[in-house]
Amino acid sequence: MKLYSRIYGDNMQDLIIIHGLFGMSDNWNSLGRKFAKYYKVHLIDLRNHGRSPHDEEFNYQVMCEDIFEYVEENNIKKPILLGHSLGGKVAMKFAFTYTENIKKLVIADMAPRKYNTDYHQNLLTIISEINLKNYTKRNEIDIALSSFIKEPAIRSFLLKNLFRDINNHFAWRFNLKGLLNQLDNIQDDSFVIGVCNIPTNFIRGGNSNYITHFDEHKINTHFSNCSITTIEGAGHWLHAEKPERFYNEVIEFCLM
Repeated sequence: MKLYSRIYGDNMQDLIIIHGLFGMSDNWNSLGRKFAKYYKVHLIDLRNHGRSPHDEEFNYQVMCEDIFEYVEENNIKKPILLGHSLGGKVAMKFAFTYTENIKKLVIADMAPRKYNTDYHQNLLTIISEINLKNYTKRNEIDIALSSFIKEPAIRSFLLKNLFRDINNHFAWRFNLKGLLNQLDNIQDDSFVIGVCNIPTNFIRGGNSNYITHFDEHKINTHFSNCSITTIEGAGHWLHAEKPERFYNEVIEFCLM
């Protein structure tokens, strides 16, 4: 599948950034421009997200192959991969599948294990019950969502996916039906087999439970050349909550 991307910079070393569930390349624009001081930065929209095509298939195998196709089409040699959340597991899948094709790996707040998806399934169910044709203003949709989703930050993140279609009606950029039907696939961790020796930095938010102390053993077992860094005061969206600290951690690791 041909993925949509935004590209910043013209440096020799390529850096591919892969967003999380319900995210898209737009979420990384500010950091992408900063990283472009040192790298040619590729902000990817995964299938069923952003401006990339929608498809019924949604699992780590096909997402990994999408990234490989992108790398091949753009003649990218030994990129650095940075993946957040869902994107982190896509990056891990790529690393175990195409080990020789990666220079370094940065995993933002995601461990190589299964995660319960009930919360995300509930979000999708709530969103699917909102008939966008009944609304003419974005804030009206925010009010409708607020009855079920109390956290303003979550609603704001989701609402970034709104756009107007050719009929000037609101629509979601992510593939709502496809994600609803295939969401369980993102629990998969069966591809974490053997040992990956690519230099890897796991960066976790100090207030997040996505990478716990219990995960450290599995990380060190399967990633023989890794470090685990904590950004205190940050949650799961560590790159948005502490962008300067996150930027410095990534640059320090990637340039060393």
